[in-house]
Amino acid sequence: MRSITPEVLVAHPKIIPMLRMSTCPPIARDRLIGLAQVSPSLVRSMEIEGRVPPKMLQLQLEKAIFKIISTITAMVDPDIFVWLRRSVPPEEVEIHRAATIVADRLCGAVADPIVRNAQEQRQLGLIAQWLQKRGYRQIKQSDARSLAIFPAGTFAFRYNVPVVHDDRGGKVNIPIDVVISPKSKLRGVLPLLVEAKSAGDFTNVNKRRKEEATKINQLRKSYGKKVRFALFLCAYFDSGYLGYEAAEGIDWVWEHRIDDLAQFGL
Repeated sequence: MRSITPEVLVAHPKIIPMLRMSTCPPIARDRLIGLAQVSPSLVRSMEIEGRVPPKMLQLQLEKAIFKIISTITAMVDPDIFVWLRRSVPPEEVEIHRAATIVADRLCGAVADPIVRNAQEQRQLGLIAQWLQKRGYRQIKQSDARSLAIFPAGTFAFRYNVPVVHDDRGGKVNIPIDVVISPKSKLRGVLPLLVEAKSAGDFTNVNKRRKEEATKINQLRKSYGKKVRFALFLCAYFDSGYLGYEAAEGIDWVWEHRIDDLAQFGL
């Protein structure tokens, strides 16, 4: 880690993800940007494109690179790079161990969103099969411009729902994984909104549990307290996560008990 100099980082900008995995705890790209207080475009350009922004002034670049290195150095994991706390050079086995840990972290950081997206696609496929067996028909966003006119007996994936997001009445679209309008839909009753969620460990879900709470609060602010919002869960969701969601009035259905969707009047 002592060999990371501004010259090395500029010459090999794509090592930044590796450096992020060398800290305690490992940090995401946006977290590094915030901690180092540097331009998001600089870090993204270096990580993704493998170069520094060509129009960036040299003085600005030098200051930003120094901030990045200082942040990484301050957060470096001493349990991985054990030789940093002593004057004796690292042994080969210590270097190999450190490289293996960092590589494993990096592989996990890259693979997790890929696996999560694949899991979500699989979950949506299961919901589609379940609904179609019961006579439901899939539609597109253009077939139902708003929740109020969503046809009975239909469903849609990745449906953008406009919600109020500020005190001035400004609106923004939030994507809903599945919108389902029951066959026996009563006049004035909104469709069921479902979010597909999967997780590979308990830690990750507790970091993400506020996402659903924020979404349901935006929906209620825009459409009233009668909004029906549920989670379709797979894998690691513990009592802490479920209790948090229940406190927000959010219900859920486990993937292995998909027939419980019928309790929503489907």
